[in-house]
Amino acid sequence: MRFFSLSALLVLILSVWSCGQKTNTDARFVILPSPVSFEITGDSELEEPDLAAVFKQAKDQFTSGGSLADFNQEPISFSLDEASVMKPEGYSLQVTDEKVEVKAATESGLWYGLMTLGQLLEDAKDQNAPLPMCSITDEPALAYRAVHLDVKHHLEKKEYYYELMDRFAAQKINAVIVEIEDKLGYQLQPKVASPDAFSIEDWKAISDYAMARNIRISPLVQGLGHASFILKHEEYKPLRDDPESDWAFNPLNEDTYKVQFDLYEDALKAFPHANYLHVGGDEVHTTGRNSGKSPLELQLIWLNRVSAYAAGKGLTPIFWDDMPLQNAGVYRSIYDSKLTASQVDSIWTANEPNLNKYIDMFPKNCVYMRWNYDMPESPGNIRAIKWFSDNGFKVMGATAGQTRWNLMPLDQSNTKNIRDFALISIRNKADGLLLTLWDDDSPHFELYQRGISIFAEYTWAGEKRTADELHAAYRHRAFGPALAEADMEFINSLEDPVAFWKNALLDKKRDRNRLRKLENPIEEALIPLPNSDSAGAWTKKYQEKIVNAQANLVRVDSVLQLIQESKKRAVRNTYALEVYEQVAQAVQFSNRALITLAELDEPSGEKRAQAQAKLSGMQEEWSAIQSQLESVYGKTRQLNKPEGYLLDQDHHVHLANQALNFSDWQFYVEGLFLEKVKGMDK
Repeated sequence: MRFFSLSALLVLILSVWSCGQKTNTDARFVILPSPVSFEITGDSELEEPDLAAVFKQAKDQFTSGGSLADFNQEPISFSLDEASVMKPEGYSLQVTDEKVEVKAATESGLWYGLMTLGQLLEDAKDQNAPLPMCSITDEPALAYRAVHLDVKHHLEKKEYYYELMDRFAAQKINAVIVEIEDKLGYQLQPKVASPDAFSIEDWKAISDYAMARNIRISPLVQGLGHASFILKHEEYKPLRDDPESDWAFNPLNEDTYKVQFDLYEDALKAFPHANYLHVGGDEVHTTGRNSGKSPLELQLIWLNRVSAYAAGKGLTPIFWDDMPLQNAGVYRSIYDSKLTASQVDSIWTANEPNLNKYIDMFPKNCVYMRWNYDMPESPGNIRAIKWFSDNGFKVMGATAGQTRWNLMPLDQSNTKNIRDFALISIRNKADGLLLTLWDDDSPHFELYQRGISIFAEYTWAGEKRTADELHAAYRHRAFGPALAEADMEFINSLEDPVAFWKNALLDKKRDRNRLRKLENPIEEALIPLPNSDSAGAWTKKYQEKIVNAQANLVRVDSVLQLIQESKKRAVRNTYALEVYEQVAQAVQFSNRALITLAELDEPSGEKRAQAQAKLSGMQEEWSAIQSQLESVYGKTRQLNKPEGYLLDQDHHVHLANQALNFSDWQFYVEGLFLEKVKGMDK
């Protein structure tokens, strides 16, 4: 009898899908991020239409500044228990046969209970099922869960930012850091603003909208380094540390601070709910116009000035921590995967005095942001975090959902590294974690959404789902239950073809980002065309590319078919599927081009003639692909920079910084290739 009971229990456990829970009607209910506990006991008598209007009224009450504790309209009730042991954003949610009860210690906890109820209602509606009778208890693993919006190379359309705030709120993200650069209409330093910048009032409206949803936006105004958006202008050249470079300010010039503080003033008007002022400070060495002071001393002089400014405004400054570590000689220990823990200890033992020498100059009110997008669990990264915390400094981590990837994020939206840094932060009882979304090569923002969901899961819940379960939960929440099954996964299948696409049409050791400074990129960088006098030689030389193109052509065709099926089954967010579809179509062009070149290299004159005809038609084919992609992308995104926009010196070869018009930088290689093909006909 005992054996039978255990077996029955195992069958019951296995019958519950790993990403969600079934009711008696076989409907699946998936909460993202995962709650601490979620127990379903059956079907209630409550249908989604019975609660939809009341749910909206409760949501409107909170977002208009009202108290959910004062909202009690059947069948939903809210109550505050200030003596509760739950964390400030924790809550409990009970769905009984005929009512819903949400309890929390704070209004923000009640809000997140409401957000979870919203997911239950959405699932009930999607599956034409009653709400489940269930009990949920929940609270966050990390208190500060922030997404970084980098707008330096382009802006989305204004309404898209409002939509983003609603998405973030639904996933219990409670903070945003906007790297604003020249996309704010500065009033005190108007020359810095791009002509297409949003006004202070525009950003303030977005900030207010976010705050009404428990999302606090703080600005990141780059300083010391990454200052090209300022120092590229003629008026600001005297502030340069190196007169020939627009990268860095001279930290010993008093006018540097006049400009930076003016920018801060306007940024804080645009983001009035800020609790942080992120001052940047990464990837820069300065000399102070050959002052004789060390780069570390100069950086700390600057950091003390901007930290004092932040303190005067009642804000906590955040500073990227890489340069003190580099200047002290310990940075290699963070990213060298071949180093053992003992070797890392040796490096730190030898070089830590270089940090300690200046320890009294490190501002105590600053958060030192330990950013690591590749190896968050390396002994060197852990040792760096420990140095800051052991010396009484506040430290916070930063992971990435997008780094230097073209077209779309890779590495399964950086799942592993997001997970690892979140778990490190939880283990070390950190205040929070930042998800950076760099705009350097500007994939469409819809393609960041899975990474954002991954970040939301791990920072709120820790590791409660496997990567596959989490990706399935993302598809369920983003598109609907019909796309949650494993056979509907297409994003991971697209990643390798996209990685190959980047340099597929380039010759060996050439990189798409690094062509602009070549004198003749068509001849110096593009893959050569086959020579009919040596048929077969080209194919032999580029066999690896051809094999990859052939395999990817089949793989991406399968992805496109799956996207088509997904668009039929999805109950929401079909726009994201359209964006992925455009990425796949762009990739296929390069695959077909390489295969056609291989056909052109055939000994048969007939096959060469057929290949030549295909190549001649590729301009028309590409024009159609590009036009459709721009049409889809342009629904939410401002594609092109304004006329007359001044590009900077492009120190980090940011693809999105290399031309004014979107396709002129995103698809520069395709344009060169078609120009080369056209030259064959002459």
